[in-house]
Amino acid sequence: MNHDVFIAGFGGQGVLLIGNLLAQATILEGNHASYFPAYGVEKRGGAATCTIVMSDTTVGSPVVGEPEAALLLNPLSMEKYYGHIRSGGFALINSSLVEDDGSSRDDLKRLLIPANEMALEIGDARLANMIVLGAYVEYSKVVEFESIATTLKEVLPERNHRFLPMNQKALEAGAEFCRQALVG
Repeated sequence: MNHDVFIAGFGGQGVLLIGNLLAQATILEGNHASYFPAYGVEKRGGAATCTIVMSDTTVGSPVVGEPEAALLLNPLSMEKYYGHIRSGGFALINSSLVEDDGSSRDDLKRLLIPANEMALEIGDARLANMIVLGAYVEYSKVVEFESIATTLKEVLPERNHRFLPMNQKALEAGAEFCRQALVG
C-alpha cells in the first residue's frame, strides 16, 4: 500500500483536522504515515494545506510534487493545485464553493460534492470537512471508517465529544454520496 493525498482549503474549513485524522487512522491500522501541514498566519481565511503519505513501509518524505489524490475545498485551491494532480489520479472538489468542474482534464477521476450544503442539512456548516473525508475514505479505501471514528475521539478534546455523533453522520453522508456517484 502506498497512497498520498493533498488537502487544500482556507483556514477554518478543518483541512488540518481531516489530514491529521487520516494520518492517525493509518498509524492505528499498523501502517506508516507522514502528515505535513502548512497554513498562513491568519487564524481564519488564510490558506491551509496538508499532505498525507500513507504506506505499509517506511515513509521517506512527506513532500509530494504530484499527489495521486487531492481534496480541494475552495476556488483558490482548485486554481493553484488542480494541475499538480498526477495523471490517472483523483480529485474531490467541493462544488458548494468551487464552480470549476475540473473538466479541463480528462486524465483524472473527479467527484464533485456539495459538501457545504450537505453539512447544513445535517445541522452544522462546519461538518463539510467530515463529508469530504467520508467521501475520500469511501473512494480510496485507505483506512477503515472505524479507525477514523477512533482517532476522531482521540483528537477531539473531551469537551467536544458531544459532537461525535454529528461528525459520524457527516462521514457517513460523504461516503454514501460517493457510493451513489460512483454507481451513477
